[in-house]
Amino acid sequence: MSERLDTQTQEWPLRPWIMAAVCAVAGLIFSWLTEYRYPATISPIRQAAATFVAVATIAFVLTVERPRWLWSLAFAAGWGLVIAFVGWFTASYNSNPTIFEWPYLSGVFAVLIAAPLFQTVRDEGTWRFPYERLHGHAWMDAVIGAASLFFTGVSFLLAWLIAGLFDLIGIDLLKDLLQDEWFGWMLAGFAFGAAVGLLRERDALLTTLQRLVMVVFSVLAPVLAAALVLFLASLPFTGLDGLWNSDIPATPLLLVAGAGAVLLANAVIGNGKSERAPSSVLQWSAMALVLTVLPLAIIAALSIGQRIGQYGWTPERIWGVIAVAVAIAYGAAGWWSVFKARRDFDDPLRPLQTRLAIGLCGLALFLALPILDFGAISASSQMARFAAGKTPANEFDWQAMAFEFGPAGRNRLREIARSGPPDQRRLATAALAAKSRYDVDIEVQVAASAANLDSRLRVLPQGSALPPGLGQSIAQTRYCRVGPCVVTLVDDRRAVIAGPLMKNETVESALLERNDKGVWLQDIHSRYVAKPPFRPNLVTAPVEVRTVERRQLYVDGRPVGEVFE
Repeated sequence: MSERLDTQTQEWPLRPWIMAAVCAVAGLIFSWLTEYRYPATISPIRQAAATFVAVATIAFVLTVERPRWLWSLAFAAGWGLVIAFVGWFTASYNSNPTIFEWPYLSGVFAVLIAAPLFQTVRDEGTWRFPYERLHGHAWMDAVIGAASLFFTGVSFLLAWLIAGLFDLIGIDLLKDLLQDEWFGWMLAGFAFGAAVGLLRERDALLTTLQRLVMVVFSVLAPVLAAALVLFLASLPFTGLDGLWNSDIPATPLLLVAGAGAVLLANAVIGNGKSERAPSSVLQWSAMALVLTVLPLAIIAALSIGQRIGQYGWTPERIWGVIAVAVAIAYGAAGWWSVFKARRDFDDPLRPLQTRLAIGLCGLALFLALPILDFGAISASSQMARFAAGKTPANEFDWQAMAFEFGPAGRNRLREIARSGPPDQRRLATAALAAKSRYDVDIEVQVAASAANLDSRLRVLPQGSALPPGLGQSIAQTRYCRVGPCVVTLVDDRRAVIAGPLMKNETVESALLERNDKGVWLQDIHSRYVAKPPFRPNLVTAPVEVRTVERRQLYVDGRPVGEVFE
């Protein structure tokens, strides 16, 4: 008896070994391409080559069948080249080469959607997408991929167990191999490829697991449906202010809820009318889930619209708007299906979802390619707000301009560095010269502290003027960044600064000393934290320097240990 789900598909007994060999070689090449030594980074071209190997290999082993196997090879190679190009451009876009940006992730998402679409076309031999076959491929790919990853993890556990056993008797060869990256990637590739091959050759047996997953999801449908209906019904009474003021970002949470509603609804309606859950409760739950997607998407649109109005455009917000638009499209399709067929809404919904999947694949690919420059749009938006005075210099996102908005952001920084006000020129120059976002953040905090120093710093003795350079040195500390602080001038070369380092924290102090070059530096050994916690009003509290006697152990004329009295 055939163990293949599609009886027309030829069995391929050598598939597990072929797929294991392909993935093992790919793992070895991937390891070589991604090898680097800290602090050096992987060049964009090597990241792109590694992307091609990974995407092409996984796409091939997940979609290949003996009939029309050249189609799978062309599909895998084509998508591998496309995503490699996207990865190269993404890694080259910002000053710090990293491939894991939104365009790259969009390209990977496009491949995931394209795989079941391709498998359906391959099986049909023409551009046709029967829903049952398309939906079946999508679920089967997900099950096989997840199961293969689990098998890979188990394989590593077994390998380490065997390595440990041999290590007990003094044979550490396998343990040493497992600690080498090349061997780890090769083993991972071998295990994953073998698992995909074994499972694909027995996909008829996996239908039970797939149905079990869909049954579990369908059982969860009433729970999520009731929660979402109750949530939406509560909004007229609670209002939307709680969503805007919550510590949890509203837009991503609403979109995830909408995606969960679509997933569970599809688990209930199945591949066709014959697979639709027979329970009335599940059917009504699926309808409720489909109907909640649109209002959730509209609320998400209001949420992200408010953020854009408050803070302007950024690449993340542009991607958020696109995600909201996709959610609205899915929600509108659900409402149209319910309006057209009522309880049999799944009949018109299935072909609509097929069209939406094709459109979403094309949209994800379009957005992954370097056609629209989200960084340039964001840089123009932020600069317009900055020029209009809506964003103070100390709150302007210098980090994003330098490291997230690509060439457009850095060009805008160069304009500020050439012709902006002195404080802005300093921040722009520091952002352009910074090697990391952390360096920029430090400069911004110092600038903000310097700008607020006159209103926060109390100088003692009363009426004393700050010596030259001391104000800038205080700004470089954290003592005046969250509230009032006080500096006591001890003599011409020493001053003590005191204040909380964080809001609602105890007062701390440190000694600042002027060196022979006239520069005031913080003595890192002089930091003192008040114990027990002490939060005085530093604007009015008496402050004085006292001479304090102490007792401490001395050995051979040198202090040993802490002061004990």
